[in-house]
Amino acid sequence: MRAGAAGTLVLSLTPFEIARGATLLGVRVWPAADYTRVTLEHDAPLKFSHFLLRDVPPLRLVVDIEGIDLTPQLKELVGKVEPDDPYIALVRIGQNRPRVVRLVIELKEDVNPQVFSLEPIGPYQHRLVMDLVPVNPPDPLLALLRETEARRAGGASPAPAPVPQDEAAFEREIERSLGAVETKPAPRTKPREDERVTRYVTVAIDPGHGGEDPGAVGKRGTYEKNVTLSIARRLAKLIEADPNMRVLLTRDGDYFVPLNQRVAKARRVQADLFVSIHADAWIRPDARGSSVFALSERGATSTAAAWMARRENDADLIGGVNLGQHDHQLARVLLDLSTTAQINDSLRFGNAVLRELERVNSLHKPRVEQAGFAVLKAPDIPSILVETAFISNPEEERRLKDDAYQQRMAQAIYNGIRRYFAKHPPRARSPLG
Repeated sequence: MRAGAAGTLVLSLTPFEIARGATLLGVRVWPAADYTRVTLEHDAPLKFSHFLLRDVPPLRLVVDIEGIDLTPQLKELVGKVEPDDPYIALVRIGQNRPRVVRLVIELKEDVNPQVFSLEPIGPYQHRLVMDLVPVNPPDPLLALLRETEARRAGGASPAPAPVPQDEAAFEREIERSLGAVETKPAPRTKPREDERVTRYVTVAIDPGHGGEDPGAVGKRGTYEKNVTLSIARRLAKLIEADPNMRVLLTRDGDYFVPLNQRVAKARRVQADLFVSIHADAWIRPDARGSSVFALSERGATSTAAAWMARRENDADLIGGVNLGQHDHQLARVLLDLSTTAQINDSLRFGNAVLRELERVNSLHKPRVEQAGFAVLKAPDIPSILVETAFISNPEEERRLKDDAYQQRMAQAIYNGIRRYFAKHPPRARSPLG
């Protein structure tokens, strides 16, 4: 059956033997526009090899799994692929030779397959992962440019947003928060008339977790990944209805996106702001309230902030990243380019959102906290992480599942975005910007 609006197919099954001493625990298929992932979870390591057949249509990915025998249950389950999967036409499985099962995936278009294994971590045991990444992936910047041209053709044009009446008090609150930052930004000069909001501003919204990475799980079984996606979609609708803004969702379905790719997507569309949405858990069920986090260059502002950053940064391990496909040195250099100016702008942005969140929920901390969240390390984009509430708190878990609360939370973040842009309009860019 499907899990989530994105059409994710999750096939759960009771354990059964697929090999002497090895047990298959689950087969999961996660279709998305970005890529489709197929996961086999098992309780012992498996050897495998793979190759593409391109000479004779249809295009096929062949995966040979060694040391196992075919069972009727495995054949039946792996063959259940939805007809609207973007990249898989059908799946066949057979006993290729003794103790070798062959999996054949017929493809709808050319892909760069990534087939890799993952060691046990968190709720998972051993996993064999097949990521079907399209050779010609969707271009988020092109999609935004087409949206911009369509809106202009319809007569929509950007106009300056009104400045909130309580802006002076708001700025004083920001300056108090920035007092803890050792290096202060240069004083802002009044924007020239041509630097005010004369173009569409782009907001990147990042629904935390997804796919193989469920995030935190509440006592009533609520998955953080589902809550964050729902709030993110509501926020995206508010931004889409704003004549001055356009929006990018780093994921718009139930699938896994590595942390560095979330940052890369935002930079690809030249986002003016980045908002990562979460609903985290704590070791005590009475922890409550909303929080906003910005990046820190010098360590976390609290023990709890450091713990949360470590937990969120483990998302790649839970979700499953093909380490062989990543240049860690290059990624580290990119994510170490964050500047004090970016952090200060993020603190200002975070305070704008925090002041709006306190109208919807109590605050866990009265100031924007800081820690080394990997997803906030775009060097040129003010970036914040919003913990909407504690999903580990039974009362807040109930609220997080409520449509009205999710809408109020999305509205508060949107109001904070408008508040920030009203005081700090983005610089002019190209006409298509």
